[in-house]
Order: sequence, then structure tokens, then C-alpha cells
Amino acid sequence: MKHFLNEGDTIVTEALDALVLLGEGKVARLDGYPTVKVLVRRDIDRAKVAVLSGGGSGHEPAHAGFVGEGLLTGAVCGEIFASPSVSAVLAAILAVTGDAGCLLVVKSYTGDRLNFGLAAERARALGLRVETVIVADDIAIPDALRPRGVAGTLFVHKVAGHLARAGASLEEVKAGAERVAASVRSLGLSLSSVTVPGAPAVERLGADEVELGLGIHGEPGASRIPYQPIRDLALVLAARLDASLPEGAPIALLVNDLGGVPPVEMAVATRALLASTKRDVRLVFGPERLMTSLDMKGLSVSALPLDGALEEALLSPVGPRAWAPGKRIAATPAPLPLSPRLHADKARPSEDAPRREAIARACERIIAVKAELDALDAKIGDGDTGSTFASAARAVLADLDELPLADAPALAGALGDRLASVMGGSSGILLSIGLSAMAAVVGEPASWARALREGVRRIQEYGGAREGDRTMIDALVPACDVLATGGSLAQAAKAAREGAIRTTSMARARAGRSSYVPDEALRGVPDPGAVAIATLFEALAGETS
Repeated sequence: MKHFLNEGDTIVTEALDALVLLGEGKVARLDGYPTVKVLVRRDIDRAKVAVLSGGGSGHEPAHAGFVGEGLLTGAVCGEIFASPSVSAVLAAILAVTGDAGCLLVVKSYTGDRLNFGLAAERARALGLRVETVIVADDIAIPDALRPRGVAGTLFVHKVAGHLARAGASLEEVKAGAERVAASVRSLGLSLSSVTVPGAPAVERLGADEVELGLGIHGEPGASRIPYQPIRDLALVLAARLDASLPEGAPIALLVNDLGGVPPVEMAVATRALLASTKRDVRLVFGPERLMTSLDMKGLSVSALPLDGALEEALLSPVGPRAWAPGKRIAATPAPLPLSPRLHADKARPSEDAPRREAIARACERIIAVKAELDALDAKIGDGDTGSTFASAARAVLADLDELPLADAPALAGALGDRLASVMGGSSGILLSIGLSAMAAVVGEPASWARALREGVRRIQEYGGAREGDRTMIDALVPACDVLATGGSLAQAAKAAREGAIRTTSMARARAGRSSYVPDEALRGVPDPGAVAIATLFEALAGETS
């Protein structure tokens, strides 16, 4: 697997250095790299309880990304998926702890429990007041003796940080954190395993399998279930979580991207989860990447029963931008009405014999040269220019009796609408843009030359092509210039044809589909779009070929 990394043994230190560089002077790392990988607040108030957490890296933004006001005082980081050393944890405790004491929030993994626990004992032996809260929120394995600590730990961080900032005692901060740790429940779901940098990728899931109840270190899930639409998978998650929670209380949900799920999929999953749970969801945190597992394409959901005090603690603002503020669930507002102008009444059909004749002649001529245009396009594209123009021409002919032929602005607008709906590819949209622009300025009596200039200007503005780029613009601009100086339609048609012929000698296309074609394939072949435009002008001028 490819990764945006340098040496494998510098991943964590370089990532922490980036947090310091972008931390606006609010965070610092302790000296002692690479043994001591600790990030702390610069503005530590030792008269208040310090809140420390940490563990293996690879879960970013947890834990270092949550160091700041209202959350963690510091984070102790190990290598990827490896617990930090006792000396690193002790260094962090010594750096942040004052008379008010320090609370360690520890996820229930053996390495974390042992290393943080021994560091706490050593700190106490040095005379510091240190307490520990173990988080074991994973419900993947029923009746597990030691459930894992996963993303529900973030709710513990938030409540402990809130209480500490408010000046609560160490005993009060610990009690609040233990209350959350005892009641929060989490469950994960994944479509893939994790890729550890420097290790070979291992894919243990089949194409029709999903892993349920996985941890955050790439360890296998509790079970495998059939891959299904997220609305069905969400029902599985919601049912397990609902059954693990006490009856009656409203809840907060934390929807966590484990690292590899696109935001659009996380949004769809969140909607499905909210529709699946039978609980009163009062607050939602996420969907965001909060406690990840490197690149795992999975998600986890954490649910916490709420009361007024917990709501206040969870909603209080914090400094770290990585935190996802809670959002209240509101009733879905009624959609705003569409503007009536979006579906304005069609202009009434009207008759103008010369215009009818000119439009019919142009459409019939384009249909007649369909094969010729397709053959040209087959040499430099996918061979459909003639088919595209001809399908639009047939649609216009079929609607000829419905067109407002006597109303020039309405006629240009109606033709633009039809091309937008029946003519495929970028040429259809660009011509529709041009006709729509013409409708706004043509006036009545009609000034077609002025309108055409505005239409071509808009086509160039949105399409980006200029004369010489080997597109239909090479025929449109010369014709437009002739009409703008008082020339006749026949003279404009001649200029358009000459412009189309010039594209034959243009060895490079700088816009349109031909810009992706090798130069040698373009030599001696006129641009099919420019030829189609020249053909249209000749037909409008009454020429037969």
C-alpha cells in the first residue's frame, strides 16, 4: 500500500509536530522525543483538575487533537496501535498536575490499563493526587469480562473536561467521568479491515460480508453478517444499542467515522441510524472522524443516556476544533416552495412563415448531414456529433407547431429549452446557453445580430473555448463578426464555413473532446462541431449545400 509518509518510526512525532505548528500557540509537546510523545496545553491552570488521556496512535484526531480548553489538558501518545510507556505517562502527569490533582481517562485495553495504572501509582508515590477512570463502552461481545474502550471515551473526555474547567474537585470530576463511563454504550461496523503503515494489507472480509462489533486496532469483529443496504445495517446497530440502554431516558448519539468512509456515506448512515433507533435522540455528535482506526472503512455509534446536567456538559463550548459540537434534533422543516418562474407557462404558439421555413430548412439540413458529421467525429472522437445534432433537429421539427414563431424572445428561449432537454453532450448545453442569452436581448422587432453576439459571448464564458481552439466557436465567431458589421446571412454562412475549414489545419485542440486526442489524429480533419455550425448557417441563408 502507498502512504503519504516518511520513515515508519517518525510517523507519530511528525504528526504531533504538525498539531503544534497549527495549534495557534495553544499546545506544546514535552521534550524527550521520541520516547516521550506528549502534547499538553500551554495555558495549564494547576489550581484546577488536569484531565489526561491517550493510548496508541492511529486514532486521530483522538487523542492529541482534543487537547485544549474544556477537553483534555494533555494527551500521551504511543506508536501506531501501541500503548505509551509508563515513563511517558508519568512525564505527562508531572507536567500538568498541581494541587487540584489529575484524572486519567483510560480505555480498557490491557496495555493502556497497565501502563497508565503503574504511572498513576508512581505519581501517587511522589505525593501527587491522581485518580483513574477506565472506559469499557464496547457492547460487541455480550457478557465480556473486560469490554473494550472505544469512541464512547470521547463523551467521558467531554464531561470530565467540562467539570474540570468549572472548578470541580478531583472527586467530583472523577464521579462525573465514572458516571458517563458506566452508562455509555458503543458498537462498530466495518466494510474493510485496516491497513497499518509498513505492514502488508490484509483483507479478511468477503465481498458480501460486513464485520460487526470490531475494535479500533484492526482486530476482528465479534461476528460477520451479510452485506446489506445501510438502512438494514442501521437496524442491526440500533437494535443492539437500544437493548443495552435503560428505558425512558433521552440519549446523545456520537456517530464516528473510523477513518475511510466518505462524508456522503456517513451522512446517509446517520440518517438511517436516526430512523432506526426507538430512543429519543436529543443530541447528535458527528458524523465526523473522531476516534479512527487509520483507514478502516467503518463507523461506530456511541449512545449516552442524558439528563440536564449531562446535556449542559456535552454542549459547553471547547477550544479544540477537532471536536464535533452537539446538534439538537429538530423537526424536519417543510420544504420551501419552488419559484413559480421555474416552471413558467410555455409561450403560446404563434405563426411566422419566414421563421418557420428557416428553422425547418436548418433542421432538415442537419438531419441530412448526420452520417457525414458522425464520420468526421469517428476520426477524432466517439462518432456521435451528427447523431447529437440530428436528434435535436428532429425534436425541434416535431414541436414546430408549438413554437412561438412570431415572438423572437420567446422563440429563442423555447429553442434553448428544447436543446437543453433533447440534445446530449456539452454542445447541447452550450447551444442552449447561447439561445437563452439571445432570448434576453433579441427584442421585438428582433435584432438577431446583436443577440447572436451576446449568445456567443455567453457560450465562450461558460464553455471556455476561444477562436483557434478547434471547436464550434471557430465557425460561430466569424459568422457573428460578419453580422455585427452589417453583413448578410449568406456572408455570415461563408465566414462560418471558412472558419470550419481552418480547423482542418489546427494541429492541436485546446478545448472540447478533441483536446484529449493525440495531435496526429487531428491532422486533416475539420472539427465536426464547427462543420455543423457552418451547415446551420448555410441552411438559414437558404443555401442547399
